Amino acid sequence: MPVVFLGHGSPMNAIEDNAYRRSWQALGKRLPRPKAILCVSAHWETRGVYVTATEKPETIHDFYGFPKTLFDVRYRAPGSPALAHRVAELLAGVRVHLDAGRGLDHGVWSVLEPMYPEADIPIVQLSLSILQPGAWHYDLAKALAPLRDEGVLVVGSGNIVHNLRLFRFNDPTPYDWALRFDEEIAERIEQDHHEGLLGYETLGPDALLSIPTPEHYLPLLYILALQRKGERASFFNEEVTGSISMRSVVIGA
Repeated sequence: MPVVFLGHGSPMNAIEDNAYRRSWQALGKRLPRPKAILCVSAHWETRGVYVTATEKPETIHDFYGFPKTLFDVRYRAPGSPALAHRVAELLAGVRVHLDAGRGLDHGVWSVLEPMYPEADIPIVQLSLSILQPGAWHYDLAKALAPLRDEGVLVVGSGNIVHNLRLFRFNDPTPYDWALRFDEEIAERIEQDHHEGLLGYETLGPDALLSIPTPEHYLPLLYILALQRKGERASFFNEEVTGSISMRSVVIGA
């Protein structure tokens, strides 16, 4: 299976007929059909490593101030306790907590609903152990490599640039620093320069403005860690809106 990083942006992309949603719909049709999906989302931060292990995960509406139509969305994809146990088996070097009560947050369902609207593919979510540095997440993700050969689509959901404090709702003009950082990350991905992406906080002032907190950036590292020798990365949604980059990455397709 390929691996995918999706810049998810606003939760409204889940219900609006816009270019982002249409690109996710097209991606779902283009990729090989997965047996199951493992998603690492920016919106499940934990102390330690957790994985969802419920048969019927709920749709979590982890936001406020949006229209009722967005809160009415229910993405009823099944879970997969079997995949959750497989993930725990692969991540044997750390303690993995199986969470039988956790549902799917909007970082998961807002992008997977357009890709797989029938909601018939089992989905498991892996949390972000937020106290760990980028290199730790990258090394952890490498242990998930066998899933690609087992028909599991691994998806990272976040944003390369994500600074809501500086986001201007009435002005989509991208900040210069956001454009520079987005392009720098793209160049490093194209050059397979993963090591330089792990310590993002050392990449200068543009990085510190683009990633004031790490949770939206870290899912990208899980996808890069699963890139195999000779595989190339391709981009889509290469757009920066204000202080948010929607750039998405597909590897192995």
